[in-house]
Amino acid sequence: MAGQRMNMGGRGPRNMGLAKMPEGGMKMVMRLMGYVGRHYKWMMLAVVVCILITSVATLSSSLFTKTLIDDYIIPLTQSDVADFRPLAQALMKLACILVAGAFCAYLNSRLMIHVSQGTLNRLRKDVFSHMQQLPVKYFDTHAHGDIMSVYTNDIDTLRQMISSLPNLLSSVVTITLTLVSMFVLSLPLTFLTILMSLLMVYTTRKLGQRSALYFRKQQSDLGQLNGFVEEMLSGQKVVKTFCHEQEAISEFSRLNDSLRVSACSANRVANIVMPVNGNLSNLIYVVAAAVGGVLALRLGALPTGEASGGSLFLTLTVGTLVSFLTLIKNFTRPVSEVSNQINSIINAVAGATRVFRLLDEQPEDDRSSNVTLVNARELPDGTLAECQEETGIWAWKDGQELVRQKGEVDFFGVDFSYPVVDKEGKETIGKQVLFDIELDTEAGQKIALVGGTGAGKTTITNLINRFYDIQDGKILYDHININRISRPALRRSLGIVLQETHLFTGTVLENIRYGRLEATDEECMAAARLVNADNFIRRLADGYHTLLTADGGNLSQGERQLIAIARAAVANPPALILDEATSSIDTRTERAVQRGMDSLMQGRSTFVIAHRLSTIRNADMIIVMDHGRIIERGTHEQLMALHGKYHQLNQ
Repeated sequence: MAGQRMNMGGRGPRNMGLAKMPEGGMKMVMRLMGYVGRHYKWMMLAVVVCILITSVATLSSSLFTKTLIDDYIIPLTQSDVADFRPLAQALMKLACILVAGAFCAYLNSRLMIHVSQGTLNRLRKDVFSHMQQLPVKYFDTHAHGDIMSVYTNDIDTLRQMISSLPNLLSSVVTITLTLVSMFVLSLPLTFLTILMSLLMVYTTRKLGQRSALYFRKQQSDLGQLNGFVEEMLSGQKVVKTFCHEQEAISEFSRLNDSLRVSACSANRVANIVMPVNGNLSNLIYVVAAAVGGVLALRLGALPTGEASGGSLFLTLTVGTLVSFLTLIKNFTRPVSEVSNQINSIINAVAGATRVFRLLDEQPEDDRSSNVTLVNARELPDGTLAECQEETGIWAWKDGQELVRQKGEVDFFGVDFSYPVVDKEGKETIGKQVLFDIELDTEAGQKIALVGGTGAGKTTITNLINRFYDIQDGKILYDHININRISRPALRRSLGIVLQETHLFTGTVLENIRYGRLEATDEECMAAARLVNADNFIRRLADGYHTLLTADGGNLSQGERQLIAIARAAVANPPALILDEATSSIDTRTERAVQRGMDSLMQGRSTFVIAHRLSTIRNADMIIVMDHGRIIERGTHEQLMALHGKYHQLNQ
C-alpha cells in the first residue's frame, strides 16, 4: 500500500544535478510538446518570440554599458562643453528596448500560465474520458491508488515540464547570445569564464548526485508514512477494538523519525547547492575583474578604446571591461538554472510515461458490434416498429431488422481465464476459471447460480455483461452472438445489483435516478416503493433529498443495498442480474424486499447469485457450480432428490 502511494506525497528535489535522461525520454518529451502544439500552436509561437525579444533586451542593456562609458561618459568628462542630447537619445532607445523586453516577459508569463493550465485541463479531460472507455479488466488488474496518482502527482509533473521547456529555451538563448557577445568583447576573459563555469557545473553535479540519493530515501519514507496513516484511518475501529492505540503510536513515531532523518539529510545537501553556485559565480566575477583590470592597465588599453601597442585580443577599454563583467552574471545564472530545468524535465518524464501509458490502453472495441437495443411497438400484423417512447417492448436492431428482446441467454462450450498483468504492464492469460460451460435458458426464467466461493458464479455474470471476452466457445443472447451486440446496448438490457453497493455523493433521489437519468421524481419514488425502500427513506432527515456522502456512510449496509435495488428497478431493464442482492438485509426485511424483487422480476429473465438458498427455492432452474464447472442443474425439488452437492449445501 505504501509503495502504491509513494509518488503522491511531497515534491521532488529542486537541485539534483544533471540526471540521465531515461530510455524513451526524448520521445515522451516530443509527444507532450506535440500534444501542447495541437491546441496551443500560436500561443507557443508567441512564447518563443517573447523569449527571443526578452533575451535580446536583457543582453542589450548589458552591452550598452560599454557604449555608455566609452562613447558618452568618458568623452563628456573630457569635453569642455557638455552636450547631453546624444546620451539622452541613446538612453531613450535603451528604455524602449527594456520596456519591450519587460512587456514580452510579462506576456510570456501570462501565456505560459494559460498554456500549462489549459493543457492540464485538457489532459485530465482526455484521461478521464478515455478511462470511461476502458474495459473492466483494466480496473481489476491495476491498483486504484495507482490510477489515482495519474490524476494527482503524474499530471502535475507535466505542468513542471511544460513550464520548464520555455525556461530552458530562454536559458539556452541567453547563454548563446551572451557567449557570442563575450567572445566579441574579449577572448581571454571569455575562455577564463568558460573554464571556471565548468568548475561550477562539475560541483553542482557532484552535490546533486548526493542530494538525489537522499531525496529518493525521503520519498520512500514519505510513502511508507502516508500508507501507514491511511491504514490507521481505514482500520480505526479495529485498532480501538483490540486496544492497539499505543502500538500504532509507536510505529507512527518510528516512521516519522525515519522521515525526519532522511528529509534533513536530503535538504542539508540540496540547500547548499544554490549558495555554492552563487559563491562560485561571484568568484568568477572577481577573477575576471582582476584579470580584466590587469589587461586594461598593463597592456596599453586607452580609455577611449583606441589600441596603442599590444595585441588586439588583449586590449580592453574601461567600458568593455564593465560590460563584460555584467555579462558574466547573465552567463553564470542561466548555466546554473539549466541544470534545474533539465532535471525538472527528466523527473517529469516518468509522470508523462504513466499518463500516456493510460491513454494508450486499448478501449473497449465495439467496431464489429452493430446490434443495438431500441424501444419498439407491435404493429397489427405482429411485426415490430422502432419508436422513441417507452412501450415496455424492447427489440434488437440489426441493420433494418428488429428482433424482440426476450432475455434468452445460452452458453455453448465456454472456457475462460482471467487476464494477468505483470510488473511491466504486459497482459497474459492466467489460470482457467471456467470449463466447458453449457447453459440453455428460456425467456422470463429465473436462473439461480449457487456454489462455494470461487466456483465461477460471478464470472458467468461478468461474461454476460461482456466485462470480459471469452477465450473459447460462444454466448448467445436471444440467438445473437453477444460479440455482435454493442456493449452499451447489451448493458442497457441488463439491470445489475451487486453485492458490494456503491452510492455516489448526492441525494437519495439522485442515486436512485442514476439507473435512468431521464426518470422523474415520481418514477424514482415508485421504484423505491416497489422494493420496500420507501419507508426508511422517508424517515431520513430530508427524506428523498437527504444528502449522501462517503458512499452512504450514514446508512446501514442493508439500507444502501435497498437504494441500489431501487436504482436497478427505475432502470426498468428487460433482464436482471442479482449478485447477492439481499445478502446485507436482515431476514425480516428480506421477506419484504423479496416480494418487491418478485414483482421486479415478473416477466424478466433473471440471473440470481445467492448463498442464502432460501431466496432461490422458487427459481425455474438452479445451476450448481464447483471449481468452474456445472455439476448439477434443475429445480429445487429435483436437486434435493439427487442428494448431491446442492443437497449438502442445504444441510
